[in-house]
Amino acid sequence: MSASAPIGVVDSHAHLEWPDFAADREAVLARARAAGVVAILAIGSAAGPERLDAAIPFAEQHDWVFATVGIHPQQTLLARPEHLDRLHELARHPRVIGFGEIGLDYYRDYAPRDAQQRLFRELLGVARSARLPVIIHCRAAWADTLEILGQEWRTSGLGGILHCFSGTLEDARRGMEMGFLISFAGNITYRKADALRELARALPLEALLVETDAPFLPPEGFRGQRNEPARVVEVARAVASVRNLGLAEFAAATTANFERLFRLRPSSLTGSRG
Repeated sequence: MSASAPIGVVDSHAHLEWPDFAADREAVLARARAAGVVAILAIGSAAGPERLDAAIPFAEQHDWVFATVGIHPQQTLLARPEHLDRLHELARHPRVIGFGEIGLDYYRDYAPRDAQQRLFRELLGVARSARLPVIIHCRAAWADTLEILGQEWRTSGLGGILHCFSGTLEDARRGMEMGFLISFAGNITYRKADALRELARALPLEALLVETDAPFLPPEGFRGQRNEPARVVEVARAVASVRNLGLAEFAAATTANFERLFRLRPSSLTGSRG
């Protein structure tokens, strides 16, 4: 890591299993380390129900990468009872620290809304059984998402992440009341994203995370390119700026938030850097 690199940035959401990284995945991870990324949460749901363990190998190979399991709402029509059984098993893997991404996506209606809601409730049940925080995907479905979380998740005490947050301040506050952290992605750097930046300014620091959603949502200046975890530094810089914080101070705070949510030993991530 270079002397000027920020210490302790966590990418709380990246799809390392995506084919975009097949040719140079290890180089991508090396660039993230060099940029000051101390942890990546590899999301294991987007590959589909036939590859529920897609993120686990990366967490097995790198002690600074952690994994999740789940079924993305866009894959709702592919989900079968045997997939839920498999998730119960995978959720006990020692490198799996979260469950997701799961939730609702009404933007393109990949599946009927009642089917999405039914699967969402079932997956929350698996996550509750496994005692894992949940990573929530919500697109154009905030009212239903928060209602279901209130019914099925509020009393779990496990919380989670509202990933790539796009809701209102009231949506964020309702989520925080249920123990959720609010994660901002590269779109907060876009020129027209004033509403997102205002949200990031208004929310308490102890509720914030940053992410890339790599290979998607590259920050301003990289649009049209494949995104990768090293660029979480650009997201952190943008949010730190609107809060009038130094990058290192903001990175330390969001890393502490990540450690607290996933019950990791305090300072275990920054303390592990060589």
